[in-house]
Amino acid sequence: MSDDHDDSPIAARVRELEAILEEKGLLDAAELDRALEAFAHKATPANGFRVVARAWVDDDFKAALLENANEALPSVGLSMGGGLQVQRLYVVENTPQVHNVIVCTLCSCYPIALLGPSPTWYKSPAYRSKVVSHPREVLEQFGFTLPAETEIRVWDANAETRYMVLPRRPAGTEQLSEDELAAKVTRNGLIGTAPV
Repeated sequence: MSDDHDDSPIAARVRELEAILEEKGLLDAAELDRALEAFAHKATPANGFRVVARAWVDDDFKAALLENANEALPSVGLSMGGGLQVQRLYVVENTPQVHNVIVCTLCSCYPIALLGPSPTWYKSPAYRSKVVSHPREVLEQFGFTLPAETEIRVWDANAETRYMVLPRRPAGTEQLSEDELAAKVTRNGLIGTAPV
């Protein structure tokens, strides 16, 4: 086990629990490290890009994704698993009338399996507090200005629930393949701080 642990109280409790489980022979630290490395290796924004591209080309998948994302993900070879607790994923769709943004005001809860490691700004107290009270200003700081009549909905993730934004499909992309569409999606688009 590495010595470069987080000093937070929760991290200390996790280390204590790991030690007890190792001592009782219920946990193999090397096996846990291998499992975490495998999960981290597979956790990439490209997973989210694939999900969005599939939703853009497959109406049935899109409907299933918006209804119950956890049940829809296995059809594209993905899941929200990888930890001791499977989080409920909600996918929220941007429309011409509504734009969605995700945040975790308490810490930095985030769908790592689909978006990869969270960006530094997502964890910052400034983003976490300001996006709730002044989302339009935050989006403008990202260089993204929405029409005044567009409603902005902010979704607050937590330990049990994660969110991912389904951006609007860009105009003029009707002839693109699913892979070409996936290449148009950005991690910020999946968070809601960019149009795509």
